Amino acid sequence: MTNEHAAETPRLGRETDDPCLVDMLDVARVAQQVETSAFRVPGAIRVVAPAKVNLFLDIGGKRPDGYHEAVSIMHALALHDTLLMRRTPGRGEGLSIQLTCRACEGTAPLDVAPEDNIVTKAIRLLARLTGRDAAEGVAVHVEKHIPSQAGLGGGSSDAAAALVGAARLWGLAADDPRIEEAARSLGADVAFFLHGGCACLTGVGDVFDHELAPMTSCVALVKPEGGVSTAAAYRAFDADPVRIPDADREAALAARDAADVPLRNNLVQASEELLPVLADVRAWAEASPDVEQALMSGSGSAVFACCPSFDAAARVAAQAQARGWWARATMFSSARAAVLPAR
Repeated sequence: MTNEHAAETPRLGRETDDPCLVDMLDVARVAQQVETSAFRVPGAIRVVAPAKVNLFLDIGGKRPDGYHEAVSIMHALALHDTLLMRRTPGRGEGLSIQLTCRACEGTAPLDVAPEDNIVTKAIRLLARLTGRDAAEGVAVHVEKHIPSQAGLGGGSSDAAAALVGAARLWGLAADDPRIEEAARSLGADVAFFLHGGCACLTGVGDVFDHELAPMTSCVALVKPEGGVSTAAAYRAFDADPVRIPDADREAALAARDAADVPLRNNLVQASEELLPVLADVRAWAEASPDVEQALMSGSGSAVFACCPSFDAAARVAAQAQARGWWARATMFSSARAAVLPAR
């Protein structure tokens, strides 16, 4: 919710003649303004952190180092988190980080201490790589629209946005190789969000293979209650591996346009065993007349449904919400983690 929209909420509440609703909306509006008012200062920045889906995910055999070979084709979405960031005076020695987070639009609050949050880890890692040891501070406020444990890359995207934002605050060049180094150390998905759009990654899902022309078509995201641990999904996969046909793998690797990628994910069976409602969501989406194709993203627990129009995606999202599932209509995008222009 933007501040402009927040300012209108008391009027919406009064139209219902429900004083309790008015009070609740006023409390929410004031709370948001308190959280963000500290960032309405010169030098503060806004950074966008887009979600992603895996159009193609082929998990291969386990390597001696414990990782799995993988081919992953990821595509950014218009759905995004927003990070507000600014420099602050230092507290004691070294770098201090103040992190706050607000869950928006039905996303669950993050149950993780600020020091353990990947945003904090990203900023500290970039500080170490760039030799920043002065007593200085960074304040970050994360507005979460991407649900966690959904396979939508919310945490990784937030980390990439934090790296981009910290680099801007510290005067680093946007193409400073230490930003990419930090991203790769934090995870393959983090590095993807520095570039965004659509990309094919190989190795263990961490080696950039090639870029694909992104789509601008519409998609509905549907997530049931509960999540799937990535580690648990891989253990279930190892117990009963599912292989993607060679022809599909070759087609995915040969594709240079996102629209030509066959939608495949061989973690589906493992994740659906761990969270059976995922199979219900996928079957329901595939049966919808508004859906062209549907697939689980990553290790779950979100299913993305490709739709012919935004109206169709909105209908699917509304019907999913009526079933008690989190859902959003959005679009494929060429977005990446990036500082937004000053307003």
